[in-house]
Amino acid sequence: MTQLRICFVGDSLTNGTGDHAFLGWPGRICRREVQAGHNITCYNLGIRAETTEMIRARWRAECTPRLLDSFPGALVFSFGTNDTAEEAGQTRVAAGRSIENARAMIAEAMDWKPTLWIGPPPIDESQQPFQAGPGSPVRMFSNARIAALSAAFADAAADMGVPYLDLFTPLSADGAWQRAVGDGVHPPDDGYTVIADRVAEWDAWRRWFAA
Repeated sequence: MTQLRICFVGDSLTNGTGDHAFLGWPGRICRREVQAGHNITCYNLGIRAETTEMIRARWRAECTPRLLDSFPGALVFSFGTNDTAEEAGQTRVAAGRSIENARAMIAEAMDWKPTLWIGPPPIDESQQPFQAGPGSPVRMFSNARIAALSAAFADAAADMGVPYLDLFTPLSADGAWQRAVGDGVHPPDDGYTVIADRVAEWDAWRRWFAA
């Protein structure tokens, strides 16, 4: 049995926005590991609408009290979609700055705890522009921008030696993902199951629970 406390750090897609079970993919995959006999504590630290700029400013302070050195701990990062969103005629975070933020977070995390990095999934462009609710900013998401950022993240991860899971490429051709239409950015329940399935099959994730 593996004992592990895991912080999942990211945005609304990490949080599980739109999931009626309020589990998202982190809750689903941790539930699987518990059912397999592992002792898992799942800390979901996803916040809606956050960019890498915002996540970089908060992640260590939020993870430190949760990942005490007296217990085995690990980190999973997943972000990027919000960086690519166009708002008032410009992307919320420039691509170069997104890479800089990601590298800084991942490097610090790797020096501290076992770390995994998961890329952003594709969105449904037929439901753009996106608005979370009345009074919320109107944003335009683009699969082309998400794909480019995911590829840049993959290059940075390879350079840094951290495992990176590209979700964008396989999910773009995944019928189950395409059928799991939510609000255009966040999938409903079935979509988070699709992501959890991909993570569960990932060798880097499985190695954490190898006998």
